Amino acid sequence: MTTIPPEFPAWLEIDYPDRELNRLTTFFRPFTVIPIAVILALVAGPAVVHAGSEDYSFAAGGILCLPTALMLLFRQKYPLWWFDWNLALVSFSTRVSAYCALLTDEYPSTDEEQAVHIEIPYPDARYELNRWLPLVKWLLAIPHYIVLAFLGIAAVFCVIIAWFAILFTGRYPPALFDFVVGVFCWWLRVAAYAFLLTTDRYPPFRLS
Repeated sequence: MTTIPPEFPAWLEIDYPDRELNRLTTFFRPFTVIPIAVILALVAGPAVVHAGSEDYSFAAGGILCLPTALMLLFRQKYPLWWFDWNLALVSFSTRVSAYCALLTDEYPSTDEEQAVHIEIPYPDARYELNRWLPLVKWLLAIPHYIVLAFLGIAAVFCVIIAWFAILFTGRYPPALFDFVVGVFCWWLRVAAYAFLLTTDRYPPFRLS
């Protein structure tokens, strides 16, 4: 179980499954995740269907990053319902990712916390956030993107090894679990800084 230090305003904890995991759903995980992944894709990204001269949207719009950046720039305001939407979507996508990464065998809920716990404080936009930083945060976070690209590759190999370990032993090796959760934690910190725009504190370069 890996925990982000509380001094950074984005915190993730995934309960370690200290029990025998379901070998059958683990074996078929690439297929069992498909239905919830389709729902996540519909919620997280725009999908427009053309029918004659009309366009029909069958999806939401993903993380509200650019609108939030503009609102912070011109009004120094972060609408609470925008924050709630972003947090709910990140939590949902993290549950799906955790299930896909075999960190839990409980099927992801669209709204319940389950074994994935995320805390991101609602910021006071006027006093805690610089109105100009949202214009460059995505650029300042480039070093993190590079590191996370390599960590992501390593995490994929860890998940593959864990897949075999669960099939033979029913357990997720704790060291691999901590590493994969650490990558998730790192990603959440970068997301909070560069895309959710909930903090101006630069993310640390660490897994835990």
